[in-house]
Amino acid sequence: MSFVVGLIIGLAFGFALIVGFVRSENARSKRRSSLATVVAAFARMTREDSIKLLAPEYYPSWVLTWLNSHLTKIWPYVDEAASELIKANVEPILEQYRPIVLSSLTFSKLTLGTVAPQFTGVSVIEDETDGITLELELNWDGNPSIILDVKTKLGVGLPVQVVKNIAFTGVFRLIFKPLVDEFPCFGAVSFSLRKKKKMDFTLKVVGGDISSIPGIADALESTIHDAVEDSITWPVRKIIPILPGDYSDLELKPMGTLEVKLVQAQGLTNKDFIGKSDPFAKLYIRPLRSRTKTSKVIDNDLNPVWNEHFEFVVEDISTQHLTVKIYDDDGLQSSELIGCVQYKMSELAPGKVKDVWLKLVKDLEIHRDNKDRGKVHLELLYCPYCVGNGFTNPFNSSLSMTSLERVLKDGTGSENGHIVSNKRTVIIRGVLSVTVISAEDLPPADLMGKADPFVVLIMKKTGTKNRTRVVNENLNPIWNQTFDFVVEDGLHDMLVLEVWDHDTFGKDFMGRCILTLTRVILEGEYKESFNIMEAKSGKLTLNLKWQEANKMFVQLLKKIRSNIFWVENMVIIGAILYLHLGYVE
Repeated sequence: MSFVVGLIIGLAFGFALIVGFVRSENARSKRRSSLATVVAAFARMTREDSIKLLAPEYYPSWVLTWLNSHLTKIWPYVDEAASELIKANVEPILEQYRPIVLSSLTFSKLTLGTVAPQFTGVSVIEDETDGITLELELNWDGNPSIILDVKTKLGVGLPVQVVKNIAFTGVFRLIFKPLVDEFPCFGAVSFSLRKKKKMDFTLKVVGGDISSIPGIADALESTIHDAVEDSITWPVRKIIPILPGDYSDLELKPMGTLEVKLVQAQGLTNKDFIGKSDPFAKLYIRPLRSRTKTSKVIDNDLNPVWNEHFEFVVEDISTQHLTVKIYDDDGLQSSELIGCVQYKMSELAPGKVKDVWLKLVKDLEIHRDNKDRGKVHLELLYCPYCVGNGFTNPFNSSLSMTSLERVLKDGTGSENGHIVSNKRTVIIRGVLSVTVISAEDLPPADLMGKADPFVVLIMKKTGTKNRTRVVNENLNPIWNQTFDFVVEDGLHDMLVLEVWDHDTFGKDFMGRCILTLTRVILEGEYKESFNIMEAKSGKLTLNLKWQEANKMFVQLLKKIRSNIFWVENMVIIGAILYLHLGYVE
């Protein structure tokens, strides 16, 4: 009996030990997991984040103090080396962007002065590749002496003191790569201006006033900004070999192209006292004049529709972004900025169309803007080089073109004895099938709180129209009607769907949807609900299907071949009836 009691007590005690041990391990595992999460969050913190969280006395300012003290000591040597490097790299780019009114543009003197920059922040960027990336934020209120030797087309020489009262704030990126076993443990260092926060300077003719020569000051300022942007601003980087080796893989290389369709804008701020603004857009990835695209001007319209296509080269999908600035055209006067916006290209999936509406802000540095300046509608498609997954770019000029169109584009053949070239657009023909399924939550349009809605479908280029039936007294109508449109230029056409309220003595406009055809051309078919613009509420549910003209022709031939017996019989029957009726007469 005592043996049984002892056994039971032992089993109970052992079971309690096991339960306690399991609970202790689970609690320990949760604490370790929580600690790992906190450590990972701290690892992702930027300098700005740490300054917000930590008081100044806890921030490790000794690191920056140490860096600044040593930079001050070695600045004379840095000045000499950096001045030669800047002159060698920037002077050819100055010549490249030289204004047309000038015959030459070279440095006659270049020194960075005696005042060293001051580091205000340092951070390590996580990099899965074989290297270490540092970002150093610095401020510089220096006393450089930079004089340009400017010669005009008239042969007049102007010694221009380019930088006077300079104020510069920026973030430089240093990449130590590849890591090696021998001292100093890396093969090369690459440097680049990662972010240019502020760059102010003044121009002055030595012994005179540059403003006395019309156009020269503005042209030189634009040239200097372009030269800085094109010489050291990220993703451009300068590579300095430390150990012998081939470092060509570190050089800047294009990664792909960004296809941008500027579709439309809505609710733009009016900048004119009389009438409405005349908006146009400027788009760029790198703010160089040669790489900036400009749309056409839409006169007197706060809801402009552009439907224009642009293409940009992408060098670094992880850090670059598309910038869109919308201006009001004021004729001969300088255009006034209505609003601007940036979109990170890291949010794009290769080979997939991204349809976005972006809110415009006053300044790119301001992330919150309480004033409503309107929004812009973009269609984005990132096409990386050498994808290897079967994706093809629909805007590629070699796609969906007949042999005649290729001849017209390349100029390698002739038509009626005349060589035709410079055909740059791609023509994709086909049939668009649009099923207007339903609408929901339409705004009331009459005194009874109801509406009698119907939809008008319009192809913008050709003006071809179709319309659904009227659904009486319904704010959630169901149509389920399909309409086919023959489309001559699918990539550059648009489908406009206007929702109207039917009245006995007319009709009232309720809102509209504007769709490009890029997505349906890529996907073949899709179904989606679209917000109705210019209406207080409401969505329109559609099914869109695309069939290219050449595929349709093949299918038609197959149908004819499969039914050739019936075709022959119908011809024979028709002939007999014709002869019989003729005989009777």
